[in-house]
Amino acid sequence: MPHINLPHGLPGIVAGYTYSPETAKPMRELAHILLHEPSSLTPGERELIAAFVSAENGCKFCQLSHEAVAARHLGNESIAQLIMTDYRAAPVSEKLKALLNIAGKVQKDGKLVTSADVEAARKEGATDREIHDTVLIAAAFCMYNRYVDGLEMGQPLDSAAYAQTAERLASQGYRPK
Repeated sequence: MPHINLPHGLPGIVAGYTYSPETAKPMRELAHILLHEPSSLTPGERELIAAFVSAENGCKFCQLSHEAVAARHLGNESIAQLIMTDYRAAPVSEKLKALLNIAGKVQKDGKLVTSADVEAARKEGATDREIHDTVLIAAAFCMYNRYVDGLEMGQPLDSAAYAQTAERLASQGYRPK
């Protein structure tokens, strides 16, 4: 049950966006730029970072949403689940593992990211832009996760609902129609 009177029947962050369209607009725009616009990190990789941070924060709605979008982009449902279980053993690039390490530290406290973490990511081929974007995705998803959880917005656990939304988000992005 939400802590405030949010629109009934809307899942997760959609309820908050509907309640406050003036704040939804920049939040959606940021998500669109971070996750959908062209970048040297694939949309699937960026969605994995968002899902990973959301899982670390315990925000099931955001985790399952972004796992589903990542699966759609990657054509593989199991990779996201493996990332959530143990990203170090997942079948992804060493560069992505180094970036997930940074994202995990940002999720806990941005000050935990060390020069050694950044250098390890660079050693695996990460650019300054990819490191920047990873930190910003992780920080933004801490905000999105806390928004959903802080107001106790509804979090459906039915994976079919996430798959339907993932199709739209993967193809159209996060800007409202």
